[in-house]
Amino acid sequence: MSTAPEGFSVYEEVRATPDFVRLRHKFRSFVFPLTVAFLAWYLLYVVMSAFARDFMAVQLVGNINVALVFGLLQFVSTFAIAYFYARHAGSTFDPLAERIREEAQR
Repeated sequence: MSTAPEGFSVYEEVRATPDFVRLRHKFRSFVFPLTVAFLAWYLLYVVMSAFARDFMAVQLVGNINVALVFGLLQFVSTFAIAYFYARHAGSTFDPLAERIREEAQR
């Protein structure tokens, strides 16, 4: 006796298809390294702010110091990652996901 909602077996069938497995693999192989790289970049900023105060206080131009540049680069890297992800998803994930959806609806 299964207590799974009706249509749940369709999901299990879709999940077992090679296209779905490939989609998950492509998604994970793109997102996980990018996430680790961003978190390492953010952690570097925090650690440098806490333990390399002299370096972070170096004036670059006028009142702009290394810490301010690092902080602004956090925003730049966030938007760059979002842009890069959207382009990659549109060209790699979306076509495969669309094909999976069409197959599941049949």
